[in-house]
This record gives sequence, structure tokens and C-alpha cells, in this order.
Amino acid sequence: MGDEGKDTPAYIHGSSPEEQERLSLLNSILNTACLAEMNLMQGARVLDLGSGLGQFTGLMAEAVGAGAHVLGIERDPRQIKAARDLAKTSGATNVEFREGDAMALPLKGSEWGAFDVAHARFLLEHTPHPELVVDQIARAVRPGGRVILCDDDHGDFRPWPEPPGFSSLWAAYVAGFRANGCDPFVGRRLVSLLSDAGLRPVRNGGVFFGGCKGDDKFDATAANLIAAFRGAKDAMLSGGALTDADFTTSMDALLEWKDNAASALWYSACFAEAVVPD
Repeated sequence: MGDEGKDTPAYIHGSSPEEQERLSLLNSILNTACLAEMNLMQGARVLDLGSGLGQFTGLMAEAVGAGAHVLGIERDPRQIKAARDLAKTSGATNVEFREGDAMALPLKGSEWGAFDVAHARFLLEHTPHPELVVDQIARAVRPGGRVILCDDDHGDFRPWPEPPGFSSLWAAYVAGFRANGCDPFVGRRLVSLLSDAGLRPVRNGGVFFGGCKGDDKFDATAANLIAAFRGAKDAMLSGGALTDADFTTSMDALLEWKDNAASALWYSACFAEAVVPD
């Protein structure tokens, strides 16, 4: 899920089959709520950057109708194949997936400035130059069209009761993003990034991405967190502040927390929307 060019670091979570399963799980948790925030209209032409496995892109295609067109841009050829396979299985004829770099979008000349809506989710946190990505997005949308960004702010994440060792795990996780040259707090910057790109921000908010043990999505949400740490383990240990033994002990405590009847996770993914000036 992201862009890849000469200045783009490796994806912190890696590209293992386990990571692809985590991304699919993440889609199942968030897609319905995120789609509601997009307010897509029938017939809209949509650009989806960092389209990943194509699950959310496919939902957008359903929302805009068969007569519209949705284009997903993704850097990972394996995810492109999975997305195309999913579209074929679903029978969708109004969605296309194209391999490319979000800092140099693979658009045809006639496509620039032609989209009604452009969207990027959990993309900017994985690029060292989010402003360049947003500039590209802004150029792809017609005057009066909309740009919608959704991303993480890793300063706003609270499991409770806090598992032993969690603060060290989280600090190492955040440090892994910074070591990659990326901003783990980019979510709080979304409105500024839109404004700096010459767009007119119109709203911002959050998509709740937490829950408590009694919530039917909690197990999946907790499993996503655990899998995210596992996938990012190498990056988390590379800074030297966390040892392999520390990682194992803290992860064991996190697994116990997942099964605690009193456990809760407080977190919202940030989103912001802007309009392209006429």
C-alpha cells in the first residue's frame, strides 16, 4: 500500500503472505466506515492511490455504479495481481488497477485533472515526501472535485489496561517509521498538506479504529495490531532500544491483553477532505 520510487524506503511491514493477510483483515475492519465518509455519488470518476489488494477500491466501484470508472494505483505487482483477480471474481467491469508510483502517477495525458474524487488511505505515512504525493493527487482532480486523505497519527493510540512492555513496543514501532524517513504522525498534518497543495480543506475527522472485548470487531482489531508488530519486528529492533527478548515478552503480554474481558483500544484514523478550486 504505497508509493515506490528512488527515494522511497522499504515498506516497514514487509511483503510476506502474513502481511497480505493482515492488510485484508484491516480492510474488513475499516472499509464500511471509510466508504461512508467518502459520500461517493453515482457516476463519479475515482482515483484510489495505494490501492493494495483492491478490496476498498472495489467497494468504491460498487458505490459509483457500473457506468463510472475507478482507477487504483499500487506499487506492489503482487497486490496488483490480487486486486485484478478479485475484480474478475466479483464481475466488476468499472475498476482498473495500474502499477505505479504515487510521486509520479502513471496517468495518461487526458486523465490529469479529470477525476471527480481522489483518495489515499494509509499511504502518506509510508513516504518521506507526503507533500509531493498530495501535489500529484491535486493535479489529478478536476476543478470542483474532491481529495480525501485518511492516515495514521501514531501519537493517538491507547490500549487499556496497558499491557506490560507496550510503551516500549510502541516507541520502537514509531522509531521504525522515523528511521525510514517517514512521519508516523502524518495524520495530524492532513489538512495542512491539502492546503499547501492549493486545495480548499472543507472538513476533517476520524474513523474509529478501536473497540472493547465485547465488540464483535475487537478480536480482529487486536489481531491487526499484533500482526503489525510482527511484520515490523526487524525495523523495531534495528534501533537498538528494544531487544529480541523484550519484543517476545511484550508480545506475550499483548496476547494476554487481547483475551482480557476488560480490554479496550482507543484509536481513530484521521481523515481530511478538500475541494479543488475552480
